[in-house]
Amino acid sequence: MAELSDRWHRAVWLAPALLTLGVTVTGLDGAQLWRDELATWSAATRSVDDLVRLAGTIDAATGPYYLFMHGWVALAGDSVVALRLPSVLAMTGAAALTGLLGRRLAGTRAGLLAGLLFAVLPGTSRYAQEARPYALATLLAVLATVLLVDALHRPGWGRWAAYAAALAALGLTHLIALTLLAAHAVAVLTARGDRRRWRWVVAVLPALLLVAPLAYVARGQRGRQLQWVDLVRPADLTTLPGGLAQSTVVGGLLVGLAALGAARLGRRALLPGAAVLLPVLLLFVAGLVVPLWVPRYLIFVVPFGCLLAGAALAAVPLPGGLAVLVAAGLLGLPDQAALRRTHEWPRSAPIDYQGVARIVAAGQRPGDAVVYSPRHSWLFLDLGLEYHLRRDRPRDALLVEGPARRGDLWAVECARPAECLAGAPRVWLVVSGRHADPLTAVAGAKGDALRDAFTVTQVWQRPGLTVALLTR
Repeated sequence: MAELSDRWHRAVWLAPALLTLGVTVTGLDGAQLWRDELATWSAATRSVDDLVRLAGTIDAATGPYYLFMHGWVALAGDSVVALRLPSVLAMTGAAALTGLLGRRLAGTRAGLLAGLLFAVLPGTSRYAQEARPYALATLLAVLATVLLVDALHRPGWGRWAAYAAALAALGLTHLIALTLLAAHAVAVLTARGDRRRWRWVVAVLPALLLVAPLAYVARGQRGRQLQWVDLVRPADLTTLPGGLAQSTVVGGLLVGLAALGAARLGRRALLPGAAVLLPVLLLFVAGLVVPLWVPRYLIFVVPFGCLLAGAALAAVPLPGGLAVLVAAGLLGLPDQAALRRTHEWPRSAPIDYQGVARIVAAGQRPGDAVVYSPRHSWLFLDLGLEYHLRRDRPRDALLVEGPARRGDLWAVECARPAECLAGAPRVWLVVSGRHADPLTAVAGAKGDALRDAFTVTQVWQRPGLTVALLTR
């Protein structure tokens, strides 16, 4: 009997971890790097000095993650699989910890089912297969909560120190994830013993002091970093479950199961319920005033929703709970397949950087130049071509100062395009969108210089992009 119990205790974290690992490595390089991942690659392949300069200009909030990826790339390389592997491992760890947290708060069966449900969500695969900090933030959010529960039940300064370290790492990885502190405060305030509350405050303060300078710098960069975000609307709350789960149907199922699980757990649902609702509420309220509402910023609440759902599934015999998990996995299969084709959102508008790179690589000649339009865009047309062609790409004729040197994500182009293009016999023009005559899509002096000196020889259409060969 004791041996069976040990197996269950291992299964509660091992089975979710193995399932998550198996699901998320499947088709890991199926979707090419999308624009945000290209930004990660650009930052991670810079020197440490250049990373510090970048953090001071536009991307301080993601700076610690870029520094981590800088070290990772030095060891593992910058292939698509290598760039995404840390996120895969982070989500695998998050699934294991979800099972452990569920066991402590709701029982072994609830923990096992919660971890397995987390593993089959399309959103888990989506952010496990992305070279961005969201998977790591999810891991640290669950880890910090596990350590908090441990410290509240078995107080000791070593446990509180571990909690403080996890909390600091969470804030450095994803500032918005620190809204989880509101849920932790609720758990601490409802726990017995004033000494626990004071120890929690002592643990939280150094973590906040460590993160405060980063938050201060990032606040000043909000205008550049989030200029594309609108103020939140009440209707955005209704689409949040589908956005986090990356599937409207599976997101609805998760919310329904979580509500049933909360009702079943009663007071034990306080911590996981607050860990879902309070970060959402805080970001929503903030998003009414400043543009902050981006659904993926809240991905770290999903494991806590799965924990509540696991409690609901634990109310039925294990075969019944597993049947629901299988149904959830099947319902999410179309979305699982779609996210392995493209990471762009909406998925109906992919950007085929790799296709353009292949066209240019097949047709370029010595002396060719390349021009991008638009250059200062979140599409990162230049980074897309640079990643796939590396040093074998045509000369960037209009480049004056690269992103790394100026501590930015965008380059500075020549103020007199006609002069900078004077020595190029042929130009590869890469334009966003679909254009029968791409020269008409290039605005300003750059467009005038191209139209005056070149004619279109051939045009290729790729998803989201047009590439044209221009000859003088």
